[in-house]
Order: sequence, then structure tokens, then C-alpha cells
Amino acid sequence: MAMISSRRRQLAGALAALAFGPAFGRALAQPPERYPSRPIMLWVPWPAGGATDLTLRMLAELASQQLGQKIVVENRGGAGGTLVMPVLQQAAPDGYTIAQLPQPVFRAPWVQKVAWDPIRDTTPILQISGVTFGIVVPVNSALHSLDDLFEWARANPGRLTVSTNGVGTTPHVVMDQLFGRRGLAYVHVPYKGTAEQMIAVSSGQVMAGVNSNGFAPFVDGGQLRLLVTFGAQRTKRWPQVPTLKELGHGIVASSPYGLAGPRGLPPQVVQILHDAFHAAMNDPLHRAELAKYDQALAYLGPEDYGRHMREAYAAEKLTVERLGLARGGGG
Repeated sequence: MAMISSRRRQLAGALAALAFGPAFGRALAQPPERYPSRPIMLWVPWPAGGATDLTLRMLAELASQQLGQKIVVENRGGAGGTLVMPVLQQAAPDGYTIAQLPQPVFRAPWVQKVAWDPIRDTTPILQISGVTFGIVVPVNSALHSLDDLFEWARANPGRLTVSTNGVGTTPHVVMDQLFGRRGLAYVHVPYKGTAEQMIAVSSGQVMAGVNSNGFAPFVDGGQLRLLVTFGAQRTKRWPQVPTLKELGHGIVASSPYGLAGPRGLPPQVVQILHDAFHAAMNDPLHRAELAKYDQALAYLGPEDYGRHMREAYAAEKLTVERLGLARGGGG
């Protein structure tokens, strides 16, 4: 019966084609719509106005020119930069939903139970840049070095207030590591956005802040003092500021980030997005925007970026285990 039914459907299709003529056949043979044929949503896991948001908005504008379609930036701050993962997990793999992937998405599954997986649920597009992390204090603070910070915490147990860009972020993990090694405590004050956090530090609402490039205008403007950076070497922008590595703390962190789409994004769509964003990231306007925040390009193509993502995920598991941060996480 199933075979007879199938043959009937085939015959009906053939008769319809004859009835409607060549136009019907052409309609059946038409290729899928050209990509992109409508605006693309780029999700940024930080509030508007921070360094990453501003540089990605510039990048999106330049990539829009390459694609011939607008790229709309949507912010979803909170949860340490991981709120884009549910968006990607639930999005259709059609190329109209992409997101920035920050380092915390590779750490969070090892720290707590989440419904998503940063490798399984994403398709890498390209890596863009890394960031300069550092510890800042108000310019009129009596704290002039990292050792001053430790000594104040030792002399005033439980009174040192330190802000970061969220629970489980790289600044938070590094501070826990630095203070935990010395048996020192601090009061953690997480912020969703860099701009809000830096205003809080510069106005004395908190004693110190740890974050990435967004502190640059405040440091250069004389509102904040930069005590130390987390890179492999001193920055060209602030060559007088030491690194954690050279101070003997054995920590280097730059948190490279890139763009990804949902799982199952077609290779041809990945290639179109890659080419547009690769051209945009090398545009002088984007380079200049990155330079405002002491950032440089750190390009990786889809295959290499995917490999880096897998390596980062494995490395974060070891970090979480070493620091004892796991709270029922899986993987």
C-alpha cells in the first residue's frame, strides 16, 4: 500500500507540472535565498558602552558594508559574559544569529551546571583579538603597588573591596588565585559593565578594580592608577607598569575572543561571515578603535579558532580543578 501511495504522489506531481507548464518546474528548481538577505543579529555578552561593546559595534558596521546587510548589535550582559550561550543554543543555524565568545564560556561549565556546551553548541567563525587585564585603584589612593594591596588586606582583614566584571570572569579567578595563595581575603563586588565599574573605582566606591581594556580612558585621563597588567610582557601603552609574570606570580591572561554561530552553521555561510569580518577587522578604523583600549589583532580562521576553543575548554577544566572552584560542574 505504501508503494502505491508513493507512486500516486509522484504521478500527481508530474500532472501538476504538465498543467502549470515550465513556470512550475522553474519554481521547484529555484536555489535557496541568497545569504544574507536580511539583517544579522550579533549578540554581545556585556552591557552597552564598554570597550568590547564599542569595538564590536565598529567591527559590525564595517562588516555590514562587506555583506550588504545590516548587522544589529544586541547586548545581553550578566552571568560573567555567558548569557550568549543560551541564545546560540536555541538559534537556528541559518547565519542570522551570531555572538561574541568570551573566555568565561569555556570556564562556566566546569564551575557550575549549565544546559549548554561551548564546543558542542557553537560553530567557530574567527578569532578577533585579546585584551589587556589589569588592577586599578583611584589616582589618589595610598596603594601604589600590588604588594601594597596585599599588605592592606593583611592589616585590615575582610575590609578590602575589589570589583570585577562578574563572578567567574578571568579577573575574578585571578584575584582569587593571588589572594588565596597568601591566605588573604577581600570583598568581591561584581559589576555587569566596565564603564559602571570604572566610575565606581575612580569615585572611591570600591578600593580597587580588576578588568580589561575599558580602564584605558580612565588611566590615561588621570582618574585611575594602573598597578599591574596580566600580559606576557609590559604593554607599549603603559611600559612603566609591571606584569604579574615579571613580579613572580606566574600568571599570564589575555582572554582571546572571537565570533561563533549556532551548532550546524553551513560551511558556505561560515565562509561568507568569516570573509566579511576578516576584512572588517583589518580595516584601519577598527584597528584604531582597538588601539584606544590597548588591543591588537589576534586573528585565527574557523579551523584554528575551533582548535583554540577546544584547547581553552580543556585548560579551563584544569584551572578550575587546581583552584577548587568547581560547584557541581560537569562538562
